[in-house]
Amino acid sequence: MLAEPALTNIGIVLPEPGFHDALRELTRAHGTLLVIDETHTLSAGPGGMTQAEGLEPDLVTIGKAIAGGVPIGAYGMTEDVAERIMGAPDADLEDVGGIGGTLAGNALSLAAARATLGEVLTPEAHERMASLSERLAGGVQRTLAERGVPWHIVRLGARAEYRFRPQPPRTGAQAEAAGDPELDDFLHVFLMNRGVLLTPFHNMTLMCPATGESDVDRHDQAFAEALDALLGG
Repeated sequence: MLAEPALTNIGIVLPEPGFHDALRELTRAHGTLLVIDETHTLSAGPGGMTQAEGLEPDLVTIGKAIAGGVPIGAYGMTEDVAERIMGAPDADLEDVGGIGGTLAGNALSLAAARATLGEVLTPEAHERMASLSERLAGGVQRTLAERGVPWHIVRLGARAEYRFRPQPPRTGAQAEAAGDPELDDFLHVFLMNRGVLLTPFHNMTLMCPATGESDVDRHDQAFAEALDALLGG
């Protein structure tokens, strides 16, 4: 069973309370390996949601965020799974893809990962980024409430997204139904013209180690101006 700990490609959809406990119980009952994919959810902090939520997968995967965007991938596993893999006589344990393979472990990707994890994405940096994301989410919530706009914002550590519905979606289908491409385009261009860059998909903000409180405040002001423009204020 391969699962993200929270949906992200359709916008952030956080799991229902008890979802991961039930998933782990079911997979263990049926002898199924559980793989948690933290490629996008590493924004939750060191160890991603696996560490933050105390999840117990058999394997975990992470992606290029650990190398500051340089192509790389890594995975971890329990001692039991590792012993089973190493004990398999036909196990393919070598990547022959050279520097082009995601898991090739070339010198550049390894050096980038070491620098990123050791000097950039430190626990202290994650804590500060999560605090800034919380500050941004609070500002968005106040602005929406003051103007009576029925949207919401949801956070996942250093990442936050606002969507066009009163309550956070519970499913990917609900998240997709809440989309509005023209409104997305308006917000992206409006904010970009005021020095705020959203991700090219959804309306996602992502704190980085260089983000400061002034950057968050700039977003708050630009977001309020965008709503005023939409409301004709």
